Amino acid sequence: MIDFELSEDERLIEGTARDFAQRVLAPKAAARDREQTFPVEELRALGGLGLLCVNVPEALGGSAAGVVAYSLAMQEVARADASVAVAMSVTNMVAEIITAFGSDAQKHTHVTALSSGEHLCGAFALSEPQAGSDPAAMTTRARRDGDHWILDGAKQWISHGDRAGVIVVWAKSDLAASGTRGISAFLVERGAAGLHVGRHEDKMGLRGSTTVALTFEGCHAQLLGAPGDGFKIAMSALDGGRIGIASQAVGVARCALDAAVPYVKERKQFGKALAEFQNTQFRLADMATELDAARLLTLRAAWLKNARRPFVREASIAKLYASEMAGRVCDAAVQLLGGYGYTRDHVVERCLRDARVQRIYEGTSEIQRIVIAREHLKEKK
Repeated sequence: MIDFELSEDERLIEGTARDFAQRVLAPKAAARDREQTFPVEELRALGGLGLLCVNVPEALGGSAAGVVAYSLAMQEVARADASVAVAMSVTNMVAEIITAFGSDAQKHTHVTALSSGEHLCGAFALSEPQAGSDPAAMTTRARRDGDHWILDGAKQWISHGDRAGVIVVWAKSDLAASGTRGISAFLVERGAAGLHVGRHEDKMGLRGSTTVALTFEGCHAQLLGAPGDGFKIAMSALDGGRIGIASQAVGVARCALDAAVPYVKERKQFGKALAEFQNTQFRLADMATELDAARLLTLRAAWLKNARRPFVREASIAKLYASEMAGRVCDAAVQLLGGYGYTRDHVVERCLRDARVQRIYEGTSEIQRIVIAREHLKEKK
């Protein structure tokens, strides 16, 4: 038997996120995009609502509301402003990583700071200029110096790496190990000596969220987990993070569809509202169907993770389908609005730009297909 009813806590989190997103985030989303303004106060407010550490134990300041609640909250925030949703997504992911793999001292130092807003947000530094989908090719190095670890290298495309209170960084700590076996994970605090932040990337979308390069030159870091466990930690984080990106994609597509419906009801051509034409109705039907399918796939993956059941395949399916769905739905919304949809005066133009990167970060669509096929073939043995 399948039960689609949400728990009381899940409904509460969803309602809280929806109210905040529509009342606080949506009215200034266009200005943040236009002016490339980082949402400092908005993130602090999200922290106060318990939405930056949704699936973290209450003892560490989290909401302990679970993965389904997190997905629902992400959808509502992304529906209002995808730039804010990116920071919310990565911060939740970093908090979960440290909760799962950190020492007691690291948890109480950093997870509580992420929960309280003392750390404005967290950052995830895996990609490098020449190592994106292939982490084994990373060149960042870590060497032990007494009780400390020292990092040297560079990372690329790091969301709000300039704003994060704590950054999870991956580096090769055992040069003799082959492939990904010599990779370890580390924590670097904001302002650490030897940490240098590069310029802000001038991006197509998500312009209210900063993306920077990071350089490490003799930078002191704390080991996260055991030496050599870095790849395992990264994959664990990305498997869960894909639920967040799928949720973000659902929210952005919902925003586009919500904007298209009133427009086609009001806009008249050839003496009739666009909504009266069968072509418009069919297009809206396809948009709504794809959106519902993506939402259900995303919540299925969230439910499985919440139940501590295998969810790798389902998370990749959700991320693949939802991210590609968002591109199609946002493009269709622009087409329905015609010339208006192509101008920055209308939200669907921003939705289309924001949706594009969802097929790239936290595992490209191509990587998702590899994961899905691998898991499917594994099941059929």
